[in-house]
Amino acid sequence: MSPAAASTETPEARIDASGVRLDKALADAFPALSRARLQALLAEGAVRRDGVVVTDGSAKARPGLYAVTLPPVAPAAPRPQAIPLTVLFEDADLIVIDKPAGMAAHPAPGTPDGTLVNALLAHCGAGLSGIGGVARPGIVHRLDKDTSGVMVAAKSDRAHAGLSALFSSHDIERTYIALTRGAPSPATDRIQTRIGRSTGDRKKMAVLKAGGREAITDYVVQAAFGQPARVGGPPLAARVACTLHTGRTHQIRVHLSSRGAPILGDATYGSGSPSLPVRAAIAQAGLTRQALHAAVLGFVHPVTGESLRFETAPPADMLALEALLREL
Repeated sequence: MSPAAASTETPEARIDASGVRLDKALADAFPALSRARLQALLAEGAVRRDGVVVTDGSAKARPGLYAVTLPPVAPAAPRPQAIPLTVLFEDADLIVIDKPAGMAAHPAPGTPDGTLVNALLAHCGAGLSGIGGVARPGIVHRLDKDTSGVMVAAKSDRAHAGLSALFSSHDIERTYIALTRGAPSPATDRIQTRIGRSTGDRKKMAVLKAGGREAITDYVVQAAFGQPARVGGPPLAARVACTLHTGRTHQIRVHLSSRGAPILGDATYGSGSPSLPVRAAIAQAGLTRQALHAAVLGFVHPVTGESLRFETAPPADMLALEALLREL
């Protein structure tokens, strides 16, 4: 039996009263669990009455024997994992890596390990900066789990503070390569909007008319692929270089989608379907994520004052897709 399985608990309590909201009745029956925690457990299907799952905390309680399955307690701190890293630069204060797609920056619900933090803890040991907190030591910025490319992490507290200041003032060179459905128009432009949580889906970000935070992206269409479906229409796909002047969550994905050119493979913001030839190219290339790569990261070393700039090519899935798109 694994440690995780061994630590799972299923406390039980009998509820005789009826007519009271279920979440309130459960909170009274299980005083060690908050009402909010019980509501989350209900939504996860972790509560049973007489062996049958119940999920609606707002429903009236019914008499019966209730059991609550509590998941294993997550470790207080991430554990080191010997995960290979592509190191572009490293000194006593910081480390620059080329993050692969599929690796989350730090542990989070649904991604307890296998993250960059786990790899850095094994690689850097006790030298990793702790300013970022127990769950995110050394992390000063992040890439989405399925976005590949250049990232920097702090190994010392002074580097962490200095890098955080650079990112806060946007004094960082950051250019991404995206493969898009169609192409944004005009071919070169600045997108300047406000980005915040979508009012229709709180799990997504969106361009907002009011609220949110300012978001600025410069883009250049570097190549267009495939003949337009109609005269004067957009190409079937494009390679777009995006330079960030702010660092909002999902900024490039949201901005390109707002221009009618969502990133290929983006299940969250890729509204609409690519043309049949582009879909075939995606399948043949084996792309299973958004075609977005953080290609360039440049900054002044916060401790030595040295100007540093790193550039990496997109990984194999994006290179294969681009090669296929060029044949359209």
